[in-house]
Parts: sequence; structure tokens; C-alpha cells
Amino acid sequence: MDLKRVKRMPRPVLSDDQWERIKNLLPGKAGDCGVTAKDNRLFVEAVLWIARTGAPWRDLPESFGHWHRVYVRYNRWSHKGVWTQIWAAVSDDPDLEYLMVDGSIVRVHQHGASKKQSAMSKRKASHEAD
Repeated sequence: MDLKRVKRMPRPVLSDDQWERIKNLLPGKAGDCGVTAKDNRLFVEAVLWIARTGAPWRDLPESFGHWHRVYVRYNRWSHKGVWTQIWAAVSDDPDLEYLMVDGSIVRVHQHGASKKQSAMSKRKASHEAD
């Protein structure tokens, strides 16, 4: 066995009890319209890995699948409100409280902040608007 080729799976975040509470809220179950999801639990673990580490999507371990497909699915679920339902179902669980991050305490990276405007550029913009 070539150990370099074995994909190491990160430690799971969800317990079996937590998974049982949310699995029926997720799209892609057998019986749902459309495509049946291959592994919803692995996908949820991938999103929790991103939330826990704060890493960019491109750094998602390969054992979770291709990062872009995971991100696209995450984004679709966000627009459908699936994550709101999931967090409502597990929000009372103290084991997951470290994942609940309030945006008011998260600092923006220096390159993510808006560009500071000098007094001269403010006057110029005001003059152009007139």
C-alpha cells in the first residue's frame, strides 16, 4: 500500500446523533425530485471543515471532493435556505457552538477592506458629481 496515495480524512465534526437530527432536512434524499445526492454527510462535513478552519475553498482537502463542486453545492443550499434549517436544528447543541461565528467579531483581511479615500479624491468625486 502506497501511503502517499491514501487520502487522509479529517476528523468528523458531526456526531451520529447530530447527523440524525439534520439528515431529513437535506435536499437530494431518495424520493426527492431531481438527482439523489451521493453523500450528503461528506458534503456537510466539508462545509463544516471550511467553517472550522477558516480556510479558502481552494484549500479544501481532496478527500471531500473537488473544492469548486463543493462550493457550488454550498451556494445553492444557501440560496434555498437549507443552512438556516440546519443551524436551527442543531443550534441548541453545545458541541457545535464554536462554529457559530458572529460577523461583528470577524475581522476582514487587509486586502478585503475597501480602499481608503483621501480628502482630495472626495473633493474630486464631489466636483464630478456637480
